[in-house]
Amino acid sequence: MTLPMRIGFFTEVYRPIINGVVASVDGLAGGLRALGHEVQCFAPHIPGSDDGDGSLRMPSLPLPTSTPYRLTVPLVSRRNRRGIINNLDVLHAHSPFVTGWMSVRYARRLRVPLVYTYHTRLEEYVHYLPFDPKATRYAASTLTRSFANLADAVIVPTPAMRRRLAEIGVTAHIEVVPSGIDLAHFGSGKMRADLRRALGTGDGEKLLLFVGRLGREKNVELLLEALTLTQVPARLAIAGDGPEREALELRAAELGVHDRVRFLGSLERSELPDYYASADAFVFPSVSETQGLVLVEAMAAGSAVIAADAAVVRDVLAGEGRLVALSARAFASEIDALPETQDPAESARSRAAAARFGIDSQARRVAGLYEALRAREVQAAVP
Repeated sequence: MTLPMRIGFFTEVYRPIINGVVASVDGLAGGLRALGHEVQCFAPHIPGSDDGDGSLRMPSLPLPTSTPYRLTVPLVSRRNRRGIINNLDVLHAHSPFVTGWMSVRYARRLRVPLVYTYHTRLEEYVHYLPFDPKATRYAASTLTRSFANLADAVIVPTPAMRRRLAEIGVTAHIEVVPSGIDLAHFGSGKMRADLRRALGTGDGEKLLLFVGRLGREKNVELLLEALTLTQVPARLAIAGDGPEREALELRAAELGVHDRVRFLGSLERSELPDYYASADAFVFPSVSETQGLVLVEAMAAGSAVIAADAAVVRDVLAGEGRLVALSARAFASEIDALPETQDPAESARSRAAAARFGIDSQARRVAGLYEALRAREVQAAVP
């Protein structure tokens, strides 16, 4: 068992934003605290954030695009530097941007280990920038490589991402530690007939569920197109929000499926288990993930999964679920092939596959990595 440590998390994205990075950061922080460690989160102030949530918020500025994300102003009070930062045993960066470079500076000054979790494939988001895509992808890969190589260890959630970082030239030690979820919480989901009715699902209709950020890189439009090709009556519930929501609503109308699609907006995590459990299938067309936390949540709730075939998705599903080509027709064919009722054996296998992703397991492995790095620092300091 590792001794209690004081750990600093530095993240560019935090509450009230709801996404997989925030869920992962909060989940790991909670798991480490449950093991007796102290975790202090440093994040930018974001309009609507709860300044009493225990995190240390730094000033921020709006970005020149329509987005909830902010540009962090790296200012920390002298009291917080002396009383908190100077007493940290480990610094853990969750972003290669401003807060990440702050963690590099403090780790070097304090001579303590720096860990970096690779949450986001930046090159998959270049379509949000008004520059040449090829040049921007190169710049994104260069930033990832440069930042990762400054860390004492890099955490990736899947073997596919370890291979990816090696391909772009990351030479730092890379540890595969999947991001965890609250298995008991998501395993508590119940199939609710009233919820299905509230989503407009009638007798004999299939209810499909997508959960995630509504960005172009998530390929949600493909699901709308799949609805036009299914031979069985099906409805789609979309939980999440993002820059593509309006365009997706317009596309649903253009395709003539707007009456079969419900845009639910962002749901509280407390609500999600019943949605997963009440759907006939969780549909996942994204191939831009480093892990895809919602895949694990769906499996933990016992949901059938239909997902686009990608190396990361194969790592997470571990032989469960239904992998299909990234096309509307492939998704439609698999939707048509869904059984009339959920197969209890399939649900049990999904839950068993999700058991690898508990927060407690993640926290123990990350704490062990911290301790190994600290021991190495001590050994290196001995003359």
